Amino acid sequence: MDVKEEIIIVGAGIAGLATSLGLHRMGLSSIVLEASDKLRSSGFGFLTWTNAWKALDALGIGDTLRDQHIQLQRLIATSTATGLETGKRSFTTRGKHGDHEVRCVKRHLLLESLENELPRGTIRLNSKVVSIEEEAGGGRVKVLHLADGTTLKAKVLIGCDGVNSMVAKWLGLKRPSYSGRSAARGITEYPEGHGFKPEFLQYFGDGFRSGFLPCDDKNIYWFFTWSPSPQEEEVERDPMKMKQFVLSKLGKVPQQVSAVVERCDLSSLLSSHIVFRSPLNILFGNISKANVCVAGDALHPMTPDLGQGACSALEDGVVLARCLGEALKTTIDGGGGGEQEQERIEKGLKRFAEERRWRAFGLVGTAYAVGLLQQSDGPAMNFLRDKLLSGFMAGLLLSKADFDCGRLGVGH
Repeated sequence: MDVKEEIIIVGAGIAGLATSLGLHRMGLSSIVLEASDKLRSSGFGFLTWTNAWKALDALGIGDTLRDQHIQLQRLIATSTATGLETGKRSFTTRGKHGDHEVRCVKRHLLLESLENELPRGTIRLNSKVVSIEEEAGGGRVKVLHLADGTTLKAKVLIGCDGVNSMVAKWLGLKRPSYSGRSAARGITEYPEGHGFKPEFLQYFGDGFRSGFLPCDDKNIYWFFTWSPSPQEEEVERDPMKMKQFVLSKLGKVPQQVSAVVERCDLSSLLSSHIVFRSPLNILFGNISKANVCVAGDALHPMTPDLGQGACSALEDGVVLARCLGEALKTTIDGGGGGEQEQERIEKGLKRFAEERRWRAFGLVGTAYAVGLLQQSDGPAMNFLRDKLLSGFMAGLLLSKADFDCGRLGVGH
């Protein structure tokens, strides 16, 4: 059965739902196709920097999430070789775009907040796209074939389908590259309260980095990144071995910190390779083409060293909804469908690509460089990082977060 839709978004992750909600706020409907049978909450939590709160406020869900998460006051960096602090940075300072605001948000709560604001039926689960093609006859409509045999036709196609994006492949973007590093992530629950201060605790070792952040009074999100040897590859496939590996590498950290990993339930722990898109591919590749574009990890998968992956996906959602919404609202309010409408759609998506290209280029490139510095090993690099670079890199996190993607449009 063929079904024609105005706007189809592939992927119900952060970028896909943010884009859909942004369009909804502007009076435009869309459908979001999700291959899984439920919203994806892998990753558990993520740092939500100032720029993300600007985007969440533009979407109208910022206060809902503030009520569920504590505000972090500062970052403390520590060497696990010596156990000594190497740098501090307050999060209660003011940037060019207002006061800084940093929290660690639970992924499932963000997805639920986005979903709750969307009209019923917007998200279609168990809808795996298996192929994309142009409509016969030279039209610009894109035809999507789903695994269940359904065929959908899209006037606008937006790929928010992650690092292995089918839409990105259709646009001709290269596959993301393996960084040579891996990340373990987990969230640990303390039913009676964890007792941690509202701080981002970051630890640097000989070739690895770890972090511990309270989401609220009862949950601590943690991560551990390292460059696995061939012998360590199998560790990633076994949560118990992964937990023991992390504990063996933490070094001189307080017992309260190591206990977070020790008591983490195996079902709340995962590990994966870290991939990124070449900054040059972002700069010179097709982010958009005619009535098709990509956003979120489908556009700019990056290493986690700036904590900007999810934040920039939220930015994408606001900017894309604004650019596309203004183009389509012009058609609705002023008439002129057909070729004129397609031209406006193409211009709107090009405007999105132009606005996001350099921002994504800078984030991906900077994150990769920071990751190399933070995880390089050897006595000389450890000394350089601990004595000279720790404060600079902490400041860089706030600098990249001091960004405002803007509002959705007039009256929003």
